[in-house]
Amino acid sequence: MQLQIKKVHPDAKLPAFAHTTDAGMDLYTTSDIEIQPGELASIPTGIAFAVPVGHVGLIWDKSGIAIKRGLKTLGGVIDAGYRGEVFVGLLNTGTEAQSFSVGDKVTQILIQKIEQPEILEVADLDETPRGEGGFGSTGK
Repeated sequence: MQLQIKKVHPDAKLPAFAHTTDAGMDLYTTSDIEIQPGELASIPTGIAFAVPVGHVGLIWDKSGIAIKRGLKTLGGVIDAGYRGEVFVGLLNTGTEAQSFSVGDKVTQILIQKIEQPEILEVADLDETPRGEGGFGSTGK
């Protein structure tokens, strides 16, 4: 598979796999930014993708950034039809301001195949052992 990527900002870096066995490609910022505790920021990447039809780009946390810095990725679905610049939503869940400089890694993107099921409305669903058990229903 090929993934077409367009730089829409002169400081943009193309996504890259840090290791040959990585599932996600690192995404980088094109801005110097500081995110205050509790603040949600929209981080520009300076790139646009042509995600192949039948696939989706899913933006996920980088574990080190998430755990060590308290930053959570939000709103990370890049549909195959979208051609605009990719922005990354980051929420600072920590107690200290977090900053990035131009060219810093901020998150990662995975390109995955998707299924588009036929939607069928039914009166009842099949029974399962779990049934309607929700949050915490399977124990500790």
